[in-house]
Amino acid sequence: MLSKYHWWRDAVIYQVYVRSFLDSTGDGVGDLAGVRAGLPYLKKLGVDGIWLSPFYPSPQHDHGYDVADYCDVDPLFGDLTEFDLLVTAARRLGVKVLLDIVPNHCSSEHRWFQEALSAGPGSAARARFHFADGRGPDGAEPPNNWHAMFGGPAWTRVTEADGRPGQWYLHMFTPEQPDWNWRNPEVGAEFDRVLRFWLDRGVDGFRIDVAAGLFKHPELPDSDDPEADARTRDSVNPLAWNQPEVHAVWRSWRSICEEYTERDGRERLLVGEVSVPTAREHALYVRSDELHQAFFFDLLSAPWDADAFRKVISEAMQDIAGTGSTVTWVLNNHDQVRTVTRYGEPAPEGSGLGAARARAAALLMLALPGAAYIYQGEELGLPEVVDLPDDVLTDPIFRRTGSRARIRDGCRVPLPWSGQASPFGFTSGVESAKPWLPQPEYFAEYATDRALADTRSFWHLYRDGLQLRSALPQLGEGTLRWLDSPPGVLAFARGDGLVCAVNFGTAPTSAPVSGTPLLSSGPCPAGVLPGSTAAWWMSDGTESPAP
Repeated sequence: MLSKYHWWRDAVIYQVYVRSFLDSTGDGVGDLAGVRAGLPYLKKLGVDGIWLSPFYPSPQHDHGYDVADYCDVDPLFGDLTEFDLLVTAARRLGVKVLLDIVPNHCSSEHRWFQEALSAGPGSAARARFHFADGRGPDGAEPPNNWHAMFGGPAWTRVTEADGRPGQWYLHMFTPEQPDWNWRNPEVGAEFDRVLRFWLDRGVDGFRIDVAAGLFKHPELPDSDDPEADARTRDSVNPLAWNQPEVHAVWRSWRSICEEYTERDGRERLLVGEVSVPTAREHALYVRSDELHQAFFFDLLSAPWDADAFRKVISEAMQDIAGTGSTVTWVLNNHDQVRTVTRYGEPAPEGSGLGAARARAAALLMLALPGAAYIYQGEELGLPEVVDLPDDVLTDPIFRRTGSRARIRDGCRVPLPWSGQASPFGFTSGVESAKPWLPQPEYFAEYATDRALADTRSFWHLYRDGLQLRSALPQLGEGTLRWLDSPPGVLAFARGDGLVCAVNFGTAPTSAPVSGTPLLSSGPCPAGVLPGSTAAWWMSDGTESPAP
């Protein structure tokens, strides 16, 4: 018998970037056994589930987002036996497990792509990808003018079996990540098999990479702005992303998940990485027969400004929650500068402004009706590591462009767990081991052992917020009502009576609710809301609605 309550609607999921979480072998790279060892820490924090970054066999050109085999574990991270142990341990603790699946592209070392290279032009093997003849004399120019999101042309020319320059293949990220041709039914059938493989092993769902991708315009025409994706580092080329045919895939995947849910009453989840221009287009992906959820990135990209936050929250509540789904809020992930650094600019270094704002934003996110995703280290208040030397950078964006702008290594530095020097307990029993990215000395201030011992830490703020959140009735079903508030202050009341207010300014102002708050991101006297601070109260019903 299925429960009427859907766990995912108000779930808080912790994103585990596996290679940077905890290393059990001493090779400097995190692994599945390390994740299993860290489960009690995550249970104590109070999250409902974890999302694992790709751990499949891969040459690691994009740290696992170039998948060579979708149904196995890379020896770098363990094996299928260790994966099964992880799922079992998580189930025992009541922690859901979501896998990251990458359906837009694979690795150039995937057996089907290698078969396509050998098979030659016009073959059935090449029809699984986007192979095309080049333009110009001898086909020496790419088939169209598109550029890849990570820099450079979106096409690479192959050398045919006879040694001559041949066709070109499409890759919207790097040459090592050829895009699948989802107009070929073999591709869809293969991914159905992949989903069932992992569902049979007990996973609770999938985070879907590039969920607005998959289909390209059938004619692959030139773009009016071919460098838009690379310039914005976002999927904005309308010819390559957000094609209408993609929705049929999510309906198919939803039906597979429903099949497993009906079988044992354990609801499986699909959450998509959906980057589209508007909340209204976003809402199309979370209709009742498609994805359960899709990350709402507009909150992540909003500047630290009360009006900007109110606008994106209002649009999400109107357009996304209006579909019957709930909004999936996110402030950090493995592709973005961490909030402590992002919100601190351009304040002087050491001012603490970025940390104060990041704490306030966390309470705001956790108070909003819907689900929330936390990126590892967010609960420690980790800043972005901005001074990694060029010779250790691994992001393919840097390798392809030579530019440090918007590279992603700085938010992926391995977590500090304990001690005063690197590797800060990240590697198990091997203090001399070097993490795959160097940890700065100041990471000692953020180590988990210190965070747990200090009741004023980010960790305790998140833990307390999660505990209060779990005590409130079905937060995912909640409503939101804006309250009258001074300029620079955002305040709302939820249907269950919780009031949240955030002072985006630096000067204190009056609080929208009298009395001492239930929880605040910083010191918060009764009746006062200090600058760069958020607080929660239970309503006495006297607040004034916004005009």
